[in-house]
Amino acid sequence: MEETVRYAEATGLLGSVWLLVAIPLVSAAILLLLGRRADRWGHWLGVAAIGAAFVLGLTYFFQLRGLENKSVERSLWDFIAVGDFRVDFGLLFDPLAAVFVLLITGVGFLIHLYAVEYMAHDAGRRRFFAYFNLFVAAMLLLVLGNNYVMLYFGWEGVGLASYLLISFWYDRPSAATAGKKAFLMNRVGDAGLAIGIFIMFATLGTTQYDEVFNGVGGLAGGTVLALGLLLLLGATGKSGQFPLQAWLPDAMEGPTPVSALIHAATMVTAGVYLIARSNPVFSANETLQLVVVSVGALTLLIGCLIGAAKDDIKRVLAWSTVSQIGYMFLGVGLGGAAYALAIVHLLAHGFFKANMFLGAGSVMHGMKDQVDIRRFGGLSTHMKITWLTFMMGWLAIIGMFPFSGFFSKEPIIVAAFEREDWTAWLFGGAALLGAGLTAFYMTRLFVLTFHGPKRWTEDIEHPHESPALMTIPLILLAVGSVAAGFLLATSVPDWLTATAGLGGEEGHHESVLPHSVLTVLSLLVTVLGAGLAWMLFRNGTATTPQPAGVLVTAARRNLYTDAFNEAVFEKPGIFLTRALVFLDNRGVDGLVNGLAAAVGGGSGRLRRLQTGFVRSYATSILTGALLVVAAFLAVQAGWLA
Repeated sequence: MEETVRYAEATGLLGSVWLLVAIPLVSAAILLLLGRRADRWGHWLGVAAIGAAFVLGLTYFFQLRGLENKSVERSLWDFIAVGDFRVDFGLLFDPLAAVFVLLITGVGFLIHLYAVEYMAHDAGRRRFFAYFNLFVAAMLLLVLGNNYVMLYFGWEGVGLASYLLISFWYDRPSAATAGKKAFLMNRVGDAGLAIGIFIMFATLGTTQYDEVFNGVGGLAGGTVLALGLLLLLGATGKSGQFPLQAWLPDAMEGPTPVSALIHAATMVTAGVYLIARSNPVFSANETLQLVVVSVGALTLLIGCLIGAAKDDIKRVLAWSTVSQIGYMFLGVGLGGAAYALAIVHLLAHGFFKANMFLGAGSVMHGMKDQVDIRRFGGLSTHMKITWLTFMMGWLAIIGMFPFSGFFSKEPIIVAAFEREDWTAWLFGGAALLGAGLTAFYMTRLFVLTFHGPKRWTEDIEHPHESPALMTIPLILLAVGSVAAGFLLATSVPDWLTATAGLGGEEGHHESVLPHSVLTVLSLLVTVLGAGLAWMLFRNGTATTPQPAGVLVTAARRNLYTDAFNEAVFEKPGIFLTRALVFLDNRGVDGLVNGLAAAVGGGSGRLRRLQTGFVRSYATSILTGALLVVAAFLAVQAGWLA
């Protein structure tokens, strides 16, 4: 019998859960509205806002633990009320939301603290912290909303904040381009999510989580498949998964704390959250689960291969994020109790990835913003705290026992081998191969940065350790990189089973290989990958690109995915735009100008406004007509049957 999802009304202290979103949102508004008057103290307001949100989140977490029904919602007001149709502006606080709140605010607070010193000499520091707070507020709304419309509000807020932060140094062409690339590629995924929400409206008459999950069992198989694929498209956009992964490495153009926040605690985890939250939808269709697992397995290998060929310290870490999120997609796609394994890895990843990104920022701080690992080397004797803390992150991400990655990633590998058919070997093998490749390219990064001979440029004489405001967060995150995996793996799965609609079964089928054998294999490929990289790069590497084979060349060019996007999407789009402009200048302008004159004539600015209004109105009508025709054809073809 399917579980009926029910949420209790939040009372007492939990009734104020809206403060989690309100505090960083108000802080962002103050910093933006006061402008330069807040330059001297605005950064500390930003840090305090996230610190207060973390304390509140911790308090709410313990309140939730004491409740028998561990899923409570707080309805604030009716957002949409048309006849019998209602969209609630409300929040849901349950075990899944709670762990995300603690990750976002806890790791986010340490990144904010680090950014105080990192951005100390930047004239736009106050504006930076305003965007930073806006980012956290949007992500909290995303994970706390009690329906898909509220999730979409936070989803778009995260997209806006990421654009502002990635292109923060907008006077740099590369940063401006990276911000636009992230914004546009995410619009593709966001369109899928929006259409999925429209399908919920049309078929279920609601977007409330409990009502959608209770009603999905009554939908036709084709409808469930279409809905799940559209949700997955949204998830791949936000989490940088195939085929929408190209924006994520370019996001490194923003300040390093932005990279840490995006890759560790906020934006890229949103897609994993969406699939985990929508687990009843994906569990209702085996094809959907297969697609999610396939996307995860393919992406984790793509990230590994490209990461092994990169020389920019932040881009190597960025591609490692693409790969590790692939493991999380693999976990949530396996269904049943395995979704909890993905959440454990997501939380552990938040610690060690933030640790390494901030460690990369510390290296850049001491090396005059140098990012090329081929020109590092020997930094372990000059930056001991950064070296030791980065080492903890490195050992964690490669899954070395007893660091956190071992306890969070190895269970996903085992779960992949528990599929009932030949796909156990396919997806389990991909996960195991990814473990070896991860150990290889992350060891390459660690060795070339901190060990071997000095390969510094002439302008760098004495690399130095970072100030305390930067090293204290590194130390705390390093502790999490060591201990978080074991603590999370032994507590989070049981905690998440209390999430309404996400109980799942206790396991899958019998594994094609014994658990102990898989554990040994996982450690073996990790040691082999790390050992090979240590042998190859312990004496440094060439400081200029060398001729390479077909695979390395392809990896250096991102497996030609950017070239594919340009050929298939960008160039035809440019051609279509130019064609429309040509037609507009030749034929439509006369009609538009005539209509503008008919509605009032005039000249100068008024006439331009009238012309622009008529053109926009005509375009809207045409777009709407095309959407109606497309929907009609879809219904007639039985695609939603």
